[in-house]
Amino acid sequence: MVELPNCPKCHSQYTYEDGSLLICPECSHEWTLEGETEQTEDNKIIKDANGNMLNDGDSVTVVKDLKVKGTSLVVKIGTKVKNIRLVDGDHDIDCKIDGFGEMKLKSEFVKKA
Repeated sequence: MVELPNCPKCHSQYTYEDGSLLICPECSHEWTLEGETEQTEDNKIIKDANGNMLNDGDSVTVVKDLKVKGTSLVVKIGTKVKNIRLVDGDHDIDCKIDGFGEMKLKSEFVKKA
């Protein structure tokens, strides 16, 4: 039997293999043996609603009508947002939307364009 490494995030010994990924059932951390074994909060991977990895400068499309807090405006489904910046925090995308100005979005409400 192959000895699998402990989770680099929570150090759990109950890791398992799923294809090329290693997964921790306790903290849901996923990593590969090849190179990303020492993934920290500094290297946080941000994924869109479909599970695609997002990077600075990507273009995304809004997948749900989003009410703008403090106003009666709504960012409609299908709105395209260009040149995003990834930031730390609850709202992990910083962007500028035409007609709305600068905004912060959650990655779970966008898909990569």
